Amino acid sequence: MSPADRRSGRRRPSSGSGKAEQAADGTLIWGLNSVLEALRIPGSVSEVLVQRGKGGPRIQAIIDLARERRVRLRFVDADRMGLPGHGRHQGVVARRAAARLYPLAELLDHLASTPDRDNRRLLVLDSIQDPRNLGSILRSAVAAGFDHVIMTRERSAPVTGTVVRASAGATARLRLCQVVNLAETLKLLKEKGFWVYGAVVSPDALSIYEADFSGPVCLVIGSEGKGIRPLVQRQCDHLVTIPMRADLDSLNVSVAAAIIMFEMVRPR
Repeated sequence: MSPADRRSGRRRPSSGSGKAEQAADGTLIWGLNSVLEALRIPGSVSEVLVQRGKGGPRIQAIIDLARERRVRLRFVDADRMGLPGHGRHQGVVARRAAARLYPLAELLDHLASTPDRDNRRLLVLDSIQDPRNLGSILRSAVAAGFDHVIMTRERSAPVTGTVVRASAGATARLRLCQVVNLAETLKLLKEKGFWVYGAVVSPDALSIYEADFSGPVCLVIGSEGKGIRPLVQRQCDHLVTIPMRADLDSLNVSVAAAIIMFEMVRPR
């Protein structure tokens, strides 16, 4: 905030969020029929908002279909629907996914069919909430040769136009998947032969420069503030860290993810 703004009590408009950005994304759709039709196309919707207190057969049909499609579902007050202007949303607003979201089974089938099975790389993102961080991580993933990404459905930034722009279009080159229970998903990955590495900030963790990243590996990156959640961390086979000479708490999550991913694919 500038000195003049501080004196007047005004704040500069934020460029990072708000209704204007949502409208610019072009991803919001609203109204009973529009949301229901969008939900009928698998992978086309990343989130559905339902106004608290609204009911009826068509609202319930949307709720049931969102749950069936494993789409993030939130019940919010009328002033939190996020709809720009005064559109008649009829109690439901959906956010169209800016990239296709694959079912977990389909993503795992594709991974299993890759020619070089011993060098499979999988990125897992545990509750990345900033869309620009998410986009930057996805851009680095493509650059490092990662083709498959699993994200949490709850507590994560939805894949919107902001994410696509921050990724410089990398989302179109990735197979993206959202899951409800990440800990159970990691258990399944280990059963399929993956070694799970969790990125943490800890002097007790193994340096990424000493870790053995050979074979099918899965890298778990935690959220911006809290890192990997405890239940998810328990499913990691190894915890790895980036050694730092300066006395810093941590790097930005997108920077840390890029460093580790490129180290994982570096020829030994």
